[in-house]
Amino acid sequence: MAGSLFAQEKTTWKLWYDKPASRWVEALPLGNGRLGAMVFGDPQHEEFQLNEETVWGGSPYNNTNPKAKEALSQIRQLIFEGKNSEAQELCGPAICSPRANGMPYQTVGSLHLDFENIGEVTDYYRELDIEHATSTTRFSSGGVNYTRESFTSFPDQLLVIRLTASKKGSLSFTTKYSTPYKEHITYSISPRKELQLDGKANDHEGIEGKVRFTALTRVELNGGKMEAVSDSILRVSKANSVTLYVSIGTNFVNYKDISGNSQKAAQTYLKNAGKNYEKAKALHTASYKQWFNRVSLDLGSNEQIQKPTDVRIKEFKTAFDPQLAALYFQFGRYLLICSSQPGGQAANLQGIWNYQLRAPWDGKYTTDINVEMNYWPAETTNLAEMHEPFLQLVKEVAEQGRQSAAMYGCRGWTLHHNTDIWRSTGAVDGPKYGVWPTCNAWFCQHLWDRYLFSGDQKYLAEVYPLMRSACEFYLDFLVREPKNNWLVVAPSYSPENSPNVNGTRSFVIVAGTTMDNQMVSDLFRNTLEAAAVMNESKAFTDSLQVVAEHLAPMQVGRWGQLQEWMEDWDNPKDHHRHVSHLWGLYPGRQINLYSSPILHEAAKTSLIGRGDPSTGWSMGWKVCLWARLLDGNHAYKLITDQLNPVIEEKGQNGGTYPNLFDAHPPFQIDGNFGCTAGIAEMFVQSHAGEIHLLPALPDVWKEGTLKGIRCRGGFSIEEMKWDSNKIKHIRISSSLGGVMRVRSAVPLSLNGQKLSPIQANTPCSNPLLKMQEIRKPLIAPEAPMNSTVQPASYVYDIETKAGESYSLNGL
Repeated sequence: MAGSLFAQEKTTWKLWYDKPASRWVEALPLGNGRLGAMVFGDPQHEEFQLNEETVWGGSPYNNTNPKAKEALSQIRQLIFEGKNSEAQELCGPAICSPRANGMPYQTVGSLHLDFENIGEVTDYYRELDIEHATSTTRFSSGGVNYTRESFTSFPDQLLVIRLTASKKGSLSFTTKYSTPYKEHITYSISPRKELQLDGKANDHEGIEGKVRFTALTRVELNGGKMEAVSDSILRVSKANSVTLYVSIGTNFVNYKDISGNSQKAAQTYLKNAGKNYEKAKALHTASYKQWFNRVSLDLGSNEQIQKPTDVRIKEFKTAFDPQLAALYFQFGRYLLICSSQPGGQAANLQGIWNYQLRAPWDGKYTTDINVEMNYWPAETTNLAEMHEPFLQLVKEVAEQGRQSAAMYGCRGWTLHHNTDIWRSTGAVDGPKYGVWPTCNAWFCQHLWDRYLFSGDQKYLAEVYPLMRSACEFYLDFLVREPKNNWLVVAPSYSPENSPNVNGTRSFVIVAGTTMDNQMVSDLFRNTLEAAAVMNESKAFTDSLQVVAEHLAPMQVGRWGQLQEWMEDWDNPKDHHRHVSHLWGLYPGRQINLYSSPILHEAAKTSLIGRGDPSTGWSMGWKVCLWARLLDGNHAYKLITDQLNPVIEEKGQNGGTYPNLFDAHPPFQIDGNFGCTAGIAEMFVQSHAGEIHLLPALPDVWKEGTLKGIRCRGGFSIEEMKWDSNKIKHIRISSSLGGVMRVRSAVPLSLNGQKLSPIQANTPCSNPLLKMQEIRKPLIAPEAPMNSTVQPASYVYDIETKAGESYSLNGL
C-alpha cells in the first residue's frame, strides 16, 4: 500500500501503522474493562475480534484434595530425610486436584464487515490513540476517502463503530458474526434487525460449561438501505455513513451465581445506543481521560516519532527513541484502564483480549507471579481504582480458600499457583507446578500496600480480617525443620524452578524456600502493623511476633548469591525465567542498599547470574529489580531487551509484538504491566522508608518531566523536572500530612531555603513510610563479600500538612 497522507495527524500518544493487521498480534486493542475488541483495519474485510470478561469455561466448583491432611506428615518426613523425589511423587495423588486444573477464559467470536467496491488502496493509515482510547483506520480507494473509527464506551458499555466516506453513497458491505465454538451456538437476526449470536462456553475437564452469552449488533444508517440476506447476515447498500453498536451480555452474576439472562443483559446495554455519535464519543473520552491524564511523562522525542510503531520497535536497540519508552510506559497504563474496571473482573493472563477457546495457560489467573504483576503499576501510576477488581478477587478467593486451608487441617485460607473466575483454590497442574500453598501471603501484600499509599483506615478495617486469617493459616501450617529448627513452609517449591543437586534436577518439592520465607515474614510484619491500627488483641500479636522471630532468615550462599533454597543449591549458570528468591527486593520491601547492603549485593549477584534475556514478563520483572538495585542503565538495557521485535507465538525468547503487546511468547499482558511498573520505579521509589527521587535514572534520559506518580504515605509527585540527569524542580503534594522523608542525589531547597539533611539511618516517624524489619541474614563462610558503594545522597525530613504542596529545587 502507498504511503499515508494521514501520517501527519499522529500525536505523541498514538500507535500507528501504514498497513492492516495480518495477525492477531498486529491488531489494536480496545476495552472498557468488561468488553474487549481487537481491530484489524483491513480495508476490504474488517474484523473486530470480541471478548467479554465473564465468558469462561466451566461453572462454579472447587478443586481441593481431601487426602492432603492425612498425607502431610509423611510428605514432610520424606522432605526432611532428603527424599524429595519421593515426597514429590506422593504430592500428586495426595495434594494435587483430583479433578479440574482450572477453567479457560474464552472468546466470544468476531464481527466481520466485508466491503464492496473497494479495490486498490492508497494512503493507508491506522492508529490506536491511547490518549482518547479510540482506534481509527483511514485509506483512499477509487477516489473516495474512507474513515473508520471505533471505541469501547466506558459509560455506555458498547463497542461503537463509525464508518464514513468522502462521497455519498459509498458504503456498501455485509456484516455477520463468526465464532470458533462448534456447538451450542445460534446465529440469528432479531426482530429489530440486529445481528444476534447466542452461545455457551465450553465444558472443561469434567466441569459443565454454564456461562451463556449473547452478542447483538445494531446498524444505524445515514442514507442507503439495509436488508437481511440470510438468517445471519445483514447487507448495507450505498449508505453515506453507518454507526454500529455492539453489545454483549452473559448470565454471570458472580463466581457462585450464573442465574442471569444473557439476552436481557445484552438488550439492556443496547439501550445506550442511538446517541449523537460525537456526544457518545465525547462522553467516552471524558470518562477515560479522568484516569489516563493523571500521569504524564516527557522524555523528549526525535525523528523516530515520524515512523510507524512497528518500525520503531525494530529500531529501538540501535536508534535512540526516548518517546517510544514513554509511549510503552503509558500503553501499560492504557491496558490496565481498559482491562480492569471497578466492579468487574481482574485482568487475567491475556488482560481481556483472547481469540481462542483455550487461551495459552487457559488465560487463568496464574498466581505465582503473573496476576500480581498485572497490578504492580496500579498504585504507583495513579490507577488505584483499577486495583479494585484484583482486591475483590482476593476477597472471593479467601472465601473459597478456606477449603484449601481445611484440606491441610488448618484454620484461615490459602490457595495455590492458579485460580480462575470460579475462584478455585486447589493445587493444579501436578506436583511439579501446583504444590505452592503460599499465595495468600502475596495476595495480602497487595492489601497492605494499598493502605500504605492511601492511609485509608476504613479500607484497612475491611481487609484486615483477610490478613489476620491468612496468618492463622501459617500459625497452623508452619513446621520446624530439623537442621536449624526454623519454622518453614513445607511442602512447597520455588515457583517453577528446580534445584541442581549433585548435577541433576530431579525434584522441585522442598521445605523453606527463600520466597516463601520472605512472603510469610512480610505477611506477619504487615499484619502486626495493621493490628496496631486496628487495636488487635495482644494475645494474637504476641503469637505472630514469636513465630516471626523463628522464620528462616535470608542466606548468602557460596558464590555470593542470595540463596533460592534453604540449602546452597543455586547454580550460577541457571537462567530460569523466575527469580522468585528476589521477591524481597521487588515487589517486597525487605532488601535495599541503605538498610541491608549485604543482601542488596547478594541479590545483584543472583540477578547477574540469571542473565537478562528471558520471557517478556521475566524481563519486565527484571526492569523492576534493577531499578530497586539503583542501576538505571541496566534497567534501561532490560527495556531495550523487552522492546525486541517478536513474531513467534511460542518459546522463551521474549520481546514485543508489533502492537506493543508483550511476548512470553505467546502474548501475556503481565510483561506490559511489569515494565510500566519498573519504569515508574526508575523515577521514584517509596518502599524503603523514604521517597527516593530519580533512584535509577539511566544516562540516556538526561532531561525530562514526570507528573502524577503516587508514593506511599499519601504523597504524590505533582511535577518533577530534571536536566543533565539531576533534579531541577519537584512539587510534591501531601494528602494525609505527616513527615515526608526525601532522598536526593543533589542538595535541595524548600521555598528558597537550603534544607538541612538528617543523620543517616534515623528511623522515619511516618508509619506509612516505615521500613520493614527483617532477620539478620546468614552468610556462607566461603561467600565472596564484595564491598558495597553507596552513592552520595541527601536525606531530608519535611513536616507536611494534609492538602498542601511543597516545591523543592535542586541546588
